[in-house]
Amino acid sequence: MVDKDMSLNCQVITIDNMNSDVTLRTLSKRAYIKLCQSSKDVGNGFNPELFSATIAEQVPELMARFKLTWNYPWQGTETDLHTGLKKSAYPTTNKNNRIACALSHYRLWAQCVHSNEPMLIMEHDAYFTDRLKGYYAILDDNRWDIIGINEPRGNTRKAQVFHQKVYEAVDPEHSEASYVNDKIDIVPVPTIDSFDIPQGLAGNSAYIIKPNGAANLLLAVNKYGLWPNDAIMCKQLIPRMGVTKFHFTDTQKLWSTTA
Repeated sequence: MVDKDMSLNCQVITIDNMNSDVTLRTLSKRAYIKLCQSSKDVGNGFNPELFSATIAEQVPELMARFKLTWNYPWQGTETDLHTGLKKSAYPTTNKNNRIACALSHYRLWAQCVHSNEPMLIMEHDAYFTDRLKGYYAILDDNRWDIIGINEPRGNTRKAQVFHQKVYEAVDPEHSEASYVNDKIDIVPVPTIDSFDIPQGLAGNSAYIIKPNGAANLLLAVNKYGLWPNDAIMCKQLIPRMGVTKFHFTDTQKLWSTTA
C-alpha cells in the first residue's frame, strides 16, 4: 500500500536553459509559474518541480551519450518494419526541437526507473483544474503502469471520439463511474483508429508513470528507435496504459515549442 502522506514527485518539463531562444524560454517559464499557481489553487499536497527541458542545441550530444537513433519520418507516412505500425510525420520546422521534446520525456523515464518511484510528468503548458487528491489510489492500482489525467478535448487527435469512449467505458473495479471518496475510475486507452496506427494518451501534457511503465518505454526506444514521445507511448507497444475518467488537468493552449 502507498503511504497516503507521501509527496508525489511531480516534474514539469520547462525550457530554462540560458542558451535557448529567449522567446521560448520566457513563454515556458511563465507557463510553469501558472501551472504551479494552479496546483496551489486546487489544494494539491505536492509541489511541481521544474525539470530543465532538453533544447535543440543539446540534441547531438545527448543522442550520442544515450546511443539513440531517431526512427520517425519527417514527411509523409511510413510503416515501421519492426512493429507494423504506421508512422505519420508531425508538422515540424526545426527537427531538433521535436527530438529535444522526446529526449526530455526519455530523460524523465530514465529518472523514474533509477529512483524506483512513481512520477507525475507534466509539460509546461499544462495546469490543474482539480485537486489530485486520490493519487495514492492510482499508485496502488496494479492494473496500470501509465495513467493519463488530462482533459482530452482540444488536446489530441479525434479528441471528441476519445472523450466519448472514455466517458462510456466502465471501470470494473468500481460500481459507479465517479470521483468519490478518492476512488478514481481508470479505464484502458480507447481505440479511436485502426490498430496499425499508434494510439495512446490524449497527448503527454500530464501523466503518472510508474517504474515498470518507464522501463517498458526505455526498452521500446532501445528496440525501435526514438520516436515522438506521444507516438511510442502507445498501447500497441506499451502494456497497462489507462486514463482517468475524471480529468485533473488541461492545457493553456499555447503555441507549440516543438514544431
